[in-house]
Amino acid sequence: MLQINSAIFYQSDAYSISQNKLMGRNAAGESFLRAIFKYTKCKKFYVYPFGESDINTFQSKAKLHNRFEPIEKISPHSFDKLHEVGNLFIPGPGLGEFAFKRGFFGHKSWSLCGITHTTSSSRAMDSISDLITSPVQPWDALICTSNCVKNHVLETINSKAEFLKDRLGISRIVLPELPVIPLGIHTSDFSFTDSQKISSRESLKINKNSIVVLYAGRLSFHAKAHPLAMYQALELASKHTAKSVVLVECGWHSNQAIANSFLEAAQRFCPSIKVIHLDGRQSNNRTLAWSSADIFCSLPDNIQETFGIVPIEAMAAGLPVVVSDWDGYKDTVRDQVDGFRIPTLIPEADLGSDLAQRYALDIDNYDMYCGHTSSLISVDVLAASNAFVKLMNSSSLRMQMGQSGLKRAKQIYDWAIIYKKYEDLWNQLKILRQESQPISNYSKSWPGRTNPFQGFSSYATNHLSLNSTLSLVDSQLNNSFERFVDIKNLKMVSFANNILPNQEEVKCLFLNLSKGPMKVSDLLLAFKVSRRPLIFRSLVWLVKLNLIKLV
Repeated sequence: MLQINSAIFYQSDAYSISQNKLMGRNAAGESFLRAIFKYTKCKKFYVYPFGESDINTFQSKAKLHNRFEPIEKISPHSFDKLHEVGNLFIPGPGLGEFAFKRGFFGHKSWSLCGITHTTSSSRAMDSISDLITSPVQPWDALICTSNCVKNHVLETINSKAEFLKDRLGISRIVLPELPVIPLGIHTSDFSFTDSQKISSRESLKINKNSIVVLYAGRLSFHAKAHPLAMYQALELASKHTAKSVVLVECGWHSNQAIANSFLEAAQRFCPSIKVIHLDGRQSNNRTLAWSSADIFCSLPDNIQETFGIVPIEAMAAGLPVVVSDWDGYKDTVRDQVDGFRIPTLIPEADLGSDLAQRYALDIDNYDMYCGHTSSLISVDVLAASNAFVKLMNSSSLRMQMGQSGLKRAKQIYDWAIIYKKYEDLWNQLKILRQESQPISNYSKSWPGRTNPFQGFSSYATNHLSLNSTLSLVDSQLNNSFERFVDIKNLKMVSFANNILPNQEEVKCLFLNLSKGPMKVSDLLLAFKVSRRPLIFRSLVWLVKLNLIKLV
């Protein structure tokens, strides 16, 4: 009997977008499930449900997609049924627990395949670092959604390996395959007629001559993308082009305080831009947003952002994109072809140990860990502004880049292509398992709590070093300092005060830079040795706020 060549570990939340706190992993899981129902040629499904109700949910969803094949339930009492299938797909990186369970039936009984979503949380990093001490095998796999994610996975694994070498003298480790396979999308979901586009703009009361820039995704300054770079860049571009610009933010805020902070920042730093907020958890709002836009923008500066599906969705909608040169966006968006990748800046690797320690000791929760780290990562505001200017001034460039991105989305990222890669991987793991013999044998820092500026260093375009040269954006000292005072009082900036320099230290930096561009090494001489590391990394924060710039 023909069957799916992988059983699915099914927890309803992981494959659904019907929840109030919608995360990227939920959307990715829902999209993946649709791909299974659309492209799997089988006469039987195998499902390992997390809870009793999950099997009923899976069956209901299968019927909605016109799949009425039998569903074989795998339970803890019938775990060895996985031998019939050959593979278990897990919608996360936690292979270890399932590898231990498999051990009761023999390590060659079936393969395990997981996938990375965010890799910055303690749970995710523990799951990844625990791969070394769990009985995973070479015929297992952890899918990395981008090359940068794979780098961080290896960084986390290597940290644990060094710890075990120092403590136990281990000389051999066994790891699963780490293939890089991007997330997929259903490109047809983002195809809109001209009449739909006109109707959507009319519904949103947008003038036909206005340029509509869309941001789609969760609206979180501390755990997704700090909006100041986008707001400032759009304001500069609007003034330069004299265009009427509308920003549509299609997403959701986790609470009213965060919503208010976005409103406050937009009113202060892009007063010329009309901002429309749509609740992105509602499908009709997502349709309105995608079909009304001229340009897509996403400028993440956060280690929580792992792959980033929205630029591909934008390309499928035929939109040119302006994105930060960050993690998965480096793989998906071709700079100057599908849009523009805007340079990012991160401090040197050894300047983030205290952030890792604060998170490890529960001084900071996950949100604060992400927020503190992203406060010290910047996106080039002026480069983003220049990209917007080029696109706003040229409808032909918008069309050219949009068509290029659309072609790329269909040829590379549609689930028809990506799901085949999953099936090919599962078959390759089966061959490895059948041809291999089982493996019987089974530092100084806390593994799984890597310094964020070391573990995520490859996400950024450049690294600030002692030899970097900086200057003021506004050469007038008083203007620069007044702007700093204005910005630092924003709630989305002041929340990180305990890891940032004080006002007098900033004034000292500006005073020195008002004399002309200076090397970082020279700038630091004005401060006590004990304060220099903090001042050093905070220079990126000042670049982030568009107060100083890299020369």
